[in-house]
Amino acid sequence: MSPPALLVRDLSFAYGKGSKALDSVSFTVPASSFTGLLGPNGAGKTTLMALVTRLFSGTGSIEVAGRDLARHPGPALATMGVVFQRPTLDLDLTVERNLRYAAALYGLAGREAEQRIDAVLERLGVADRRKAPVRTLSGGLRRRVELARALLHGPTLLILDEPTVGLDIDSRRALVEHVHALCREGELAALWTTHLVDEIRPEDRVVVLDRGRVVAEGPVEEVVRAAGCRSLAEAYHRLTGRPAVAA
Repeated sequence: MSPPALLVRDLSFAYGKGSKALDSVSFTVPASSFTGLLGPNGAGKTTLMALVTRLFSGTGSIEVAGRDLARHPGPALATMGVVFQRPTLDLDLTVERNLRYAAALYGLAGREAEQRIDAVLERLGVADRRKAPVRTLSGGLRRRVELARALLHGPTLLILDEPTVGLDIDSRRALVEHVHALCREGELAALWTTHLVDEIRPEDRVVVLDRGRVVAEGPVEEVVRAAGCRSLAEAYHRLTGRPAVAA
């Protein structure tokens, strides 16, 4: 069997001498799965994303496709694509220039880079905007370009930190569907961080994070059943003590 796309064991982190932002967090993202990391604001989701992408270092272990992130950071990070919460595209460059710059950072050049850029832009429905400055795009299209950039090098794990923040309802739904489609087709696994329960589908897996701890993990149906509830929104409320939020 292939290793999970992401395996987190006993991960803890504190800012300075304060209380722990994450406390012995453990969970698994199986290969080719869509896993929602669901939790209220302040639960530790963004801190967890910073540790998984090695912006921070904590105690515990993180494995990406079987590679230990602390001992083999290069190979581990090479199998990962990331869409951060805050937009990071260069607004004054065209879509194509942004992707060419990213391709060079991934070590892609020439015909290979061109073919990959063509493929991801076509896949995400933005090929007709490749010559447009990013500044002229809507928020939803900018997010698609960021997703295209994250997919350029063919990752096995896609990390998305609150990727729909600030998007209108149609753009949000389209982005959720694009990532689900990638997982359904077996191209990669996704860890999708959100505080919106309606971005998680019944067939997905879910990790519920509250106050720096994992309070539930598994297929949505199992998490709902174990909580003695009829829906993920009800289970979320029971597990965190806070009402579920939907856009």
